[in-house]
Amino acid sequence: MKKVMIGFYIALLFFSVSVHPLTSIHTANAQHKPIPPYAKWGTLALKKTHEKYPHAKIIDYLHIGRTSGPQTSTEKFKLWLKENNKEFGVFINIEFNNETEKVVKVTFEETAR
Repeated sequence: MKKVMIGFYIALLFFSVSVHPLTSIHTANAQHKPIPPYAKWGTLALKKTHEKYPHAKIIDYLHIGRTSGPQTSTEKFKLWLKENNKEFGVFINIEFNNETEKVVKVTFEETAR
C-alpha cells in the first residue's frame, strides 16, 4: 500500500509540475497605445542619423516636440550616439510641409550633452 501511495504522490507531483506551467500561462492583453503623430518623423530621424553617422550606434532617442507654422512644421528630436568610445548628442530638426508632409529640410546639430 505504501508503494502505491508513494507512486501516486510521485505521479501527482510530476503531473502538477508538468501541467502547472501550461495552466498558469496568462494571455494578458497587450496595452494598445495609439501611435503618436511624430512616429513617422522619428523613424525618419533615425534613418537620417544613421546615414550621417554610419559607424555610430544610436543608444537613446527623445522626441522634443513640434513647432508649427502656417505652411511648415518642424519635429525636433535628440538622439544620443556612441562612436569609437565617444558619446555625443545630436539634435535633429525635420521641417515638413503641413499639407503634403513632404520634407523641406533636415538639420543636425551635435552637442556634448
